[in-house]
Amino acid sequence: MPETISILGAPLDLGAGRRGVDMGPSALRVANLNVRLQALGFQVVDEGNVPVEQAESARSGPDSARFLKPIAATCTELAARVEKAAARGRFPLVLGGDHSVAVGTVSGMARHFQKRRGKLGLIWLDAHTDMNTPATSPSGNVHGMPLACLIGQGPKALTHLCGFAPKVEPRNVALVGVRDVDISEKNVVWKSGVRVFTMRDIDERGMRAVIEDALQVACDGTAGVHLSLDMDGVDPAEAPGVGTPVRGGFSYREAHLAMEILCDSHKLCSMEVVEVNPVLDTANRTALLGVELVLSAMGKRIL
Repeated sequence: MPETISILGAPLDLGAGRRGVDMGPSALRVANLNVRLQALGFQVVDEGNVPVEQAESARSGPDSARFLKPIAATCTELAARVEKAAARGRFPLVLGGDHSVAVGTVSGMARHFQKRRGKLGLIWLDAHTDMNTPATSPSGNVHGMPLACLIGQGPKALTHLCGFAPKVEPRNVALVGVRDVDISEKNVVWKSGVRVFTMRDIDERGMRAVIEDALQVACDGTAGVHLSLDMDGVDPAEAPGVGTPVRGGFSYREAHLAMEILCDSHKLCSMEVVEVNPVLDTANRTALLGVELVLSAMGKRIL
């Protein structure tokens, strides 16, 4: 793992149905993310936030993919900054924002590896599959579409960000923790080729077996793995400050175990934490947990 971590804030809430996740990067910083990473021995370079247009001044555009144009603009800038950090030998750590920022993060990392004739693997921890398209989405909220976009399905403004698609081969994508899928979305998921591990898989087999299988999927023929952590993957009893909470998620220890195993793999090359919504939180609990999980992914251990 690189000795230097580049922190990039992406205070985007245009893709979500509920406002407030634009304050997620601040909440994570207030939870002492930078200082605690430094205490682990990393050099931390906080590069601030990418510019984001405000909903009050932006045009929402078509109802099937609301705020598509400003979301694409933010993701384009984020991709450039992520790629630049990776090219400098740093570990990009992106703080969301809603999950649509993943289009920017993953695009930047995919382009970084593409220039080196390598491929990116992706592990997506989430209560939802995020594989709607404008044709299937019941809400038109883009934060329910990023994974579909990254495997080449959806609006061209996002699927072909950085000039190529797909960003990740579906066979190198592992989706972990799923327990809420839109009816119209299921057919997209079934046909996609993405490997999905639902909460039933975790219940029956345990987090260790599931994450090890997810790593096999994401590492097969790839040069590195990006981790996309949606805080609604964790049970809302532990992470109440999210816009789309779903009961029955990861326990506190399951979430930490997943991070620890991913760290032990030595395959992580970038990470993002998304959907932290302080407006819906209690005493910044969700951001505090998000910081703890980042620390576990970066190597913090009990002993």
